[in-house]
Amino acid sequence: MNQSFSLIDPLAVSDLKVYLSRASRVEDGSVRLIAGSGVLAAYTAILYPHGLLDRMPTVLGLRTFATDTGAAFDAVVPVRSMLDRLARVESTIKDQAADAGGEPIGIRLPLEVSTVTWAGISPPRKGWRPVGETASETLEAAARAGIGEVAADIPEGTGEQIVQRVRAEVWGRPMDGLEYVPAGAGFAASGLGFIAGDEKVAVYETGPWTRLTLRRGHVLVRRQAWTLKP
Repeated sequence: MNQSFSLIDPLAVSDLKVYLSRASRVEDGSVRLIAGSGVLAAYTAILYPHGLLDRMPTVLGLRTFATDTGAAFDAVVPVRSMLDRLARVESTIKDQAADAGGEPIGIRLPLEVSTVTWAGISPPRKGWRPVGETASETLEAAARAGIGEVAADIPEGTGEQIVQRVRAEVWGRPMDGLEYVPAGAGFAASGLGFIAGDEKVAVYETGPWTRLTLRRGHVLVRRQAWTLKP
C-alpha cells in the first residue's frame, strides 16, 4: 500500500494545513485520509457520540484535493502529526522555491492510529440525491446560537459527562427549516471555515447520511435511526 501522496502545488498544501488546523481547534484528534483515482478525501470528526447512551450526532467535515493517480490508501492519522508533516513540507517548499518548477509536492503519511471509533463509520462516496438547499446564513445562525447556549449552560468546573450531555442536546436539535439536520452541522460548517459570505448550500441524502455542500467543503451528518424514512 502506498503510504504517501502528492498535492499539485503549494496552495493545496496550505489549504490542507488550514483545514486541519481549524479541525484541530474543534476536535483535536485524528483525520481519516482516503486516496484513490486521483482524489484525496480528508474527513475530520467535529461531533460524534462517546458511548451507547450518548445522543450526540455524528458530524464530519470533508475536503477533497487532487492527488497523484498512484496514491491508494485508507488511513487514520493524528491531526497534529499530519500538521507537523505539512509544516515541514511548506518549509522545504520555501527553501527550494527557485527550483520547484511546478512539480507535484510529495507528502508521507504519519503513523496510523487504530482506536478512533468514528472512523469506522464510512459515509458513502456515491449514490447521493439532491433533496433541497438552504442558506449559509442558516448554518451560521445555528452555530452562533448553539455556541452561546453551550457557554451559558456549562459553568466552569462542570464534569465531563454533563458537558457532553449539554453539547449533545444543543447540537442535536434540528436547524430551522432543515428537517432532521442537527444544529451541529452549522457548528461544523462555521468552525471549519466553510462559510464564506452568503451562498446557497446544496443538501443531499443517501441512506442514513445527509450532506451539506458549500464552495469550501462538505459537512456530513449521520442521521439518528428514528429519523430514517422507510
